[in-house]
Amino acid sequence: MAVKTITIDMPAYGLLSRHKGPGQSFSDVIKAHFGAQPTAKAFLAEVRKTRVSDDALDAMERQLKSRPLDPARAVRL
Repeated sequence: MAVKTITIDMPAYGLLSRHKGPGQSFSDVIKAHFGAQPTAKAFLAEVRKTRVSDDALDAMERQLKSRPLDPARAVRL
């Protein structure tokens, strides 16, 4: 594995070292914090796995249909 040396100031080192656990490297800490970020593709994959019951869908539909009846909640565009 290739390595790269970086320079950080002492306050940054303190912050980084406080997040470092036993047996963890600074690289591990950085990757855990800045590593893989959520993506639209990952979100879509989770949505496709989500199952919603018929009762929940019915409740959502009732809620949506009731909104225009409540002027305090109606959206005006």
